[in-house]
Amino acid sequence: MSAIPVTIGRRPAVSVDSTPARAGSPLIDTHGRVHRDLRISLTDRCSLRCTYCMPEQGNEWLAKTSILTLDEIELIARIAAADGITTFRLTGGEPLLRTDIVEIVRRLAAIEGPDGRPVEIAMTTNGIRLPEVLPGLAAAGLGRLNISIDTLRRDRFHELTRRDRLDDVLEGIAAAAASGLRPLKLNAVAMRDVNDDELVDLVEFAIAHDAQMRFIEQMPLDAGHTWDRSRMVTQDEILQALARRWELTPVPGRGGAPAARWTLDGGPYTVGVIASVTAPFCGDCDRLRLTADGQLRNCLFSTTEYDLLPIVRGAAGEREQDIDGMLRACVRGKLPGHAINDPSFLQPARGMNAIGG
Repeated sequence: MSAIPVTIGRRPAVSVDSTPARAGSPLIDTHGRVHRDLRISLTDRCSLRCTYCMPEQGNEWLAKTSILTLDEIELIARIAAADGITTFRLTGGEPLLRTDIVEIVRRLAAIEGPDGRPVEIAMTTNGIRLPEVLPGLAAAGLGRLNISIDTLRRDRFHELTRRDRLDDVLEGIAAAAASGLRPLKLNAVAMRDVNDDELVDLVEFAIAHDAQMRFIEQMPLDAGHTWDRSRMVTQDEILQALARRWELTPVPGRGGAPAARWTLDGGPYTVGVIASVTAPFCGDCDRLRLTADGQLRNCLFSTTEYDLLPIVRGAAGEREQDIDGMLRACVRGKLPGHAINDPSFLQPARGMNAIGG
């Protein structure tokens, strides 16, 4: 495996807005969407090799010199919070592979917005290191956890992730359930003839751990660009399978959340579905993404990136103003939707592990 700076799909340096909105004003795009959520990828590396995300071999990892440092992440986050970002979600790759993960959470959790309220810190993880680090993360200010688990069967887990780590993931989920961090969410990518016969089992497992199960339609974000729409289990199919076991009632008031939710037999437990392909929710999207190597993205499927790395590593003089300007340029360039169902759609060059969830 090589370690080189990855530049595929990166646009040339983008000039910041020559007539920027006032620093500290909300990040509003040209379609009226107010942005409050920044997904921060901490690394492109992962302890698993999920088939829908990464190849087993031949990964070209980002060079360590191109990965944002703790200080650089904090600088960007402070400016984003001043501009109205209220939630930072830490992603990867696998964010728990960062040796400074507890300090990252501590630094970000100390940030306050313009109204004096602290920001919220969430994390998406495969859970493998949680028993070891969760006490420190909770004490540092982590507020919410999403843990990925696509199957409860050992043979399938090994085939899907190319690693025999199911017990480690289950131990991480148990640690999260015992921690008191709520809401606790478990994520599964629903795949035809792979795990679609486990949908009910996964929901029952989530309920047993006081968690919400969320199913995700498989999206064209694999590094090998082998996504096949016919292998995707749709939202309608997921709900049909679950309706044979529970009475499902839609939960109103979704807002900008990626998952639509349904109560199970009247509650209190719910199930969520993220249907980015068959029921896009772009009109309410309030998210931006920051890759581990300092690229701003205004959509998970964007083919354009806004390079913050030379700004955060440049002279200190106008650095904060330039970061603010780049955030606004990124938001201003956001399209009304990802066009995933349009014949002209192009899959982003980066795989999911290099973009961040």
